[in-house]
Amino acid sequence: MSADSQLRAFLDRQKELLQKEREAELDRYALILSNSSQKLLEQKGLALGNLTVANVSVGLGGRTLVELERSTAYHLSPLFPPHELRPGDIARIEENASTAAKKKLVKSTEGGREARENEGVVYKVSDTRIVLALDTSESSGEDAELPERCRLVKMANTITIDRMDDIIDQLGRALLPAADGSSAKKYTPIITPLMRALLGLSEVSEKTAISDLVFFDETLNPSQKQAVKFALEAPEVACIHGPPGTGKTHTLIEIIRQLTTVTSANPKPLRLLICGASNLSVDNILERLLALPASSKGDRLTFTRIGHPARVMANEGILDATLEAKSYRSEQAALARDVKIELDNVLGTLSGKAKGSKGKRPKRPERKKLWEEVRSLRKEYRQREGQVVQAVLKESQIVLATCHSAGGRQLRNESFDVAIIDEATQAFEAVCWIPILKAKKVILAGDPKQLPPTVLAAPGSRKTKQDNAAKAKAKPAKSALEELAEAVEGLTVDDEADSDEADSAAVEDPIFAEQGDVDDDEPAEPPAASNNSASPESPGKDSTKSVGGNLIPLRPPRSLETTLFDRLLTMHGPRVKRMLNVQYRMHKRIVTFPSRKMYDSRLRSHPSVSSRLLRDLPNITDTRDDDDDILSTPVVFFDTAGCEYFERTEGDSDEGSKCNENEVTIVKNWADQLIAAGVLPSQIAVITPYSAQVTLLTSIIRPIYGVDLEIGTVDSMQGREKDTVIISLVRSNDKRSVGFLKDKRRLNVAMTRAKRHLCVVGDSSTVQHGSGYLRSWMTWLENNADVRYAGLE
Repeated sequence: MSADSQLRAFLDRQKELLQKEREAELDRYALILSNSSQKLLEQKGLALGNLTVANVSVGLGGRTLVELERSTAYHLSPLFPPHELRPGDIARIEENASTAAKKKLVKSTEGGREARENEGVVYKVSDTRIVLALDTSESSGEDAELPERCRLVKMANTITIDRMDDIIDQLGRALLPAADGSSAKKYTPIITPLMRALLGLSEVSEKTAISDLVFFDETLNPSQKQAVKFALEAPEVACIHGPPGTGKTHTLIEIIRQLTTVTSANPKPLRLLICGASNLSVDNILERLLALPASSKGDRLTFTRIGHPARVMANEGILDATLEAKSYRSEQAALARDVKIELDNVLGTLSGKAKGSKGKRPKRPERKKLWEEVRSLRKEYRQREGQVVQAVLKESQIVLATCHSAGGRQLRNESFDVAIIDEATQAFEAVCWIPILKAKKVILAGDPKQLPPTVLAAPGSRKTKQDNAAKAKAKPAKSALEELAEAVEGLTVDDEADSDEADSAAVEDPIFAEQGDVDDDEPAEPPAASNNSASPESPGKDSTKSVGGNLIPLRPPRSLETTLFDRLLTMHGPRVKRMLNVQYRMHKRIVTFPSRKMYDSRLRSHPSVSSRLLRDLPNITDTRDDDDDILSTPVVFFDTAGCEYFERTEGDSDEGSKCNENEVTIVKNWADQLIAAGVLPSQIAVITPYSAQVTLLTSIIRPIYGVDLEIGTVDSMQGREKDTVIISLVRSNDKRSVGFLKDKRRLNVAMTRAKRHLCVVGDSSTVQHGSGYLRSWMTWLENNADVRYAGLE
């Protein structure tokens, strides 16, 4: 297959998978809006009813900001009840109506202008007010009328998917131009060596050797220093593999300092775009950058954080670094401020909220004239604001954003020397291309042995709608709200098909084939030769100097779980990666099993953490002999085999989330003993793969210990750590069915959160039948943990 054909198949598959993801998101919410009453939506936190418009103003980008509050005419308290609306969510303002009228309204406005123009992004949330930003950039006439009595409904959010779909189109236009020249009519990125290397159209170039590198932080361990040097020497791409607790962010900070400072190894300071899969990952990097000392000349790095102010970390330094805050403080801001004040006044008049309007809106002829003024002022405001934003970004050596936010209009014409993507193994490949197309080089950081990005659509599914309909008839249907709850939690519904089909499919597909780490100092032999030639005119022609061997051909991914990080390791091999191999989190016994099974026994503990136990905590001062037994044991296993502590399924469907009341009792009792021995609730986390078990644990433990003792799913705890971690495996049944416990990456995340003490609660007779990995883990626990048979307690 020619390089053109491979590339086309790859891009087509990406678009196909993104479309499935879009449909999955839309289907869930469409089912809810069509089948649920207003009261039920409000009970589940998906809608807020009987609201009134408190104010209308203009925000960044000329968006109309609508402030909503609970009306005292319909509510005793101005406080909102518990709800699921968060900054960044898509929501719609609708007329508050009865269930029957509501359904009629949804049908009449679906796809219509009013429905679209009353949809927006949740901008800010407080206990008494919610601000919705309506994007009126596409408006061709007056803004839609806002009802006096309204409700706010959470909608499907496909903005990120749409942006990813557009970036795949851009790649296609650049590398596979249409014969009719239609590609030239839309924005088309320039083909770069980076783009070609990432898509396997050429080999990665030879590294530029650096011999006299001086580190800013001499406390870096040898593997961290090697990773820094490797990232600086790589011409196009470098992958930093950071297993749990190995100081990945610490290493990235050193790389950033090297790239942005003039040294003998770096003749000129470079401009960086730093991105992450989540706002938290971006803010963690920015927080550390803000704490750096000034250079020897007294200079400090200049940062700008792009992103929703309500979604960034509530830290004064980080908030001050946001584009919105810096734009407001800039000298050019006064140019736009006067226009904004005038625009706010006109919008206030239109909504009846202006002073002297007494809540009355202008009549039709005057309204039309005022809307014309609004459109004119908006245009002027956007132009002046654009100049302010451009001036702020021009002065910024480092710009930080999530991968998705990097595709916003603020960075539309910005370019960078290097893009750094943290948590790259938790991001869809398509979203990583958003910052990549703005840079000449990319550095990816992550751990492919931990959880991949969350995918809503069924993995590997290519079934037709008829197939899905037939399957729906054969099985009891889940309620719309159950479907949504699973999507919101980011948990895959337990798959009862406990065969090894998924595992075997992963092995058969080279993209998913496991690739053991090799010694990074001695790259393995290049992959076997393959036919990846192309005609001189095609983008597949290799014009970059090769470092050896032909590439593994570009193959379409099986699912969106295949990340760019995964694919590059498969395509280019270990020569594009360096692994950090010293961890600073776990006791040496806790790390033994994950190191052996997931990291080829290369992950070792730093002496400062290898022997630390709960008894070494500063708050543990006076202990009894019985307590010492608890506080001196790094790994405990409560085995419920033979106890008949069987799981149960939530709801009527066999595919609902699982819970296990008896395991909850064991977890609660062990937490009681730990706390009685002096461990603080804030030093304990309880982790379980199932949302129903989280709910059950929370109902039993939270009334006693409050929110200090954290309880969550594995997914929610990725990137976190605690002195004590208790894992409830839940699964116990006669069929020896384990569901997604077979996912070794999920278990790897769970067992590597613990620093001093790991407690596992589960049924070994069920769990060991799930996979070879689970069988090995049960055997390891039996031989290395303090095993306590639950039925004897």
